[in-house]
Amino acid sequence: MSERFYLYNDQEETKTRFVSFMGEEQRFDLAITTTNRYYGKKLVMNMLSNRFAIIGSDDLDEPGYIEHAYNLSEEEAKELREFLFEVV
Repeated sequence: MSERFYLYNDQEETKTRFVSFMGEEQRFDLAITTTNRYYGKKLVMNMLSNRFAIIGSDDLDEPGYIEHAYNLSEEEAKELREFLFEVV
């Protein structure tokens, strides 16, 4: 077996918020991790769909980004986007 080549192998303290809410369209169970790694953006994991994205306020303004990242309809993404504007 050859020696493993790491691009990076770091550990850091993070803060994770777990939040669950029911929108008009669907339920969201999220883990929102704050770290120094992503230039002030947050790692947002949807535990129901096993999808995640690194999100900042600029990403929330990007048309179609939330829909694509979380495989959501326009209405579902609107609910998630409204919540994330409060958090990010």
